[in-house]
Formats: sequence, structure tokens, C-alpha cells
Amino acid sequence: MRVAALTGDALASALPDVARLRVNVFRDWPYLYDGDLAYEETYLQSYRASPRAIVVGAFDGDALVGASTGTPLADHADDFSRAFAATGLNLDRIFYCAESVLLPAYRGRGIGHRFFDLREAHARRHGFTKCCFCAVQRPADHPARPLDARPLDPFWRARGYAPLTGVVAEFEWKDVGLESQTAKPLQFWMRDL
Repeated sequence: MRVAALTGDALASALPDVARLRVNVFRDWPYLYDGDLAYEETYLQSYRASPRAIVVGAFDGDALVGASTGTPLADHADDFSRAFAATGLNLDRIFYCAESVLLPAYRGRGIGHRFFDLREAHARRHGFTKCCFCAVQRPADHPARPLDARPLDPFWRARGYAPLTGVVAEFEWKDVGLESQTAKPLQFWMRDL
């Protein structure tokens, strides 16, 4: 296994594989995302356009089996401005650790920690003072919740992240098995760097 920080041309080259991973991994709990590869490839172009963006790739040989993305939060201001409006936080000082996707066979090997380590180091090098991410909130009694589902809260807290009270974004996507998109709340978590 190799976990590497990708920027510039290496980041751009990895984006089609990141799109495929997103469609594959986010189909499972808790996102249940009935994804579309064309949409994903378009969405990920914002990382190509941001000079301070990063993709952290997990490779098994030459195959990308996991990826984690990050970019300045200000690059997503249109998406998140309502969630952060009452916080008084300077979005220009916050680095956004976006998605982390890893194929199930590679979980439990410390790759999730490396994803955060490399994104946080990248954020520090670019002068950011805080890192944040958001996670979908599903009801405890959701019918698609696996019996063995474990929340990631302990992992995030051990890395120094805490939920930002009242800072919740709302996004729509189509869940697996549904006919149309529905809105989901995404709770923000943050830590100082």
C-alpha cells in the first residue's frame, strides 16, 4: 500500500478514478448515494481549478483504492455560506476536508488517519488555521441502517475534531431505491491546526 498527496497534474490525472470511487463507496451506508459518474466528474473539476486543492490517494500497486480530498473552504462558500453565516468564522482561514472514500477491503489499516494527516499537513503549509469536514446525519431507526453500523464520531474526536453546534448544511441527492432527490442534513466538525 502507498498513500500519497496529489496536487497539480497528479491530482488532475486521479480525478476520473476518484469519481468512480465516490460512486462506488458512497452507495453504501450512510450516504446511500445513487451516484452518476458524469455528475461526479463535473463536481470534481473544482479541485482541478483550485491551486490549493489536494487529493490524497491510497494505492494498491497502481490501482487507486481510496481517496480523500481537500480544498479551501472559501472555494465552497456558495455551498456552505448559509451553514456558517452565524458563526463569525473567517472562511478564508479554514481548510475543508471533503470526502474520504476507501474500498471496504482496505479499511482498518490506518489509511483513514493518513488521509487526515496529509490533508492537515497540506492545510498548515498553506497557512490555514482550522480544518473542517461535514458528515451526513441519518436517523438511528433508518430502515437501511446495517445492524453492524458504527458511527465514526470516536475516530473524529480522537483526531481533535468536534461538532460545530448549529452548523449544518443541507444537500439533496437521490438515495438508492428512491425515485427522486431528498434533502439530507450534514453536520460540520472542526479542529484547530
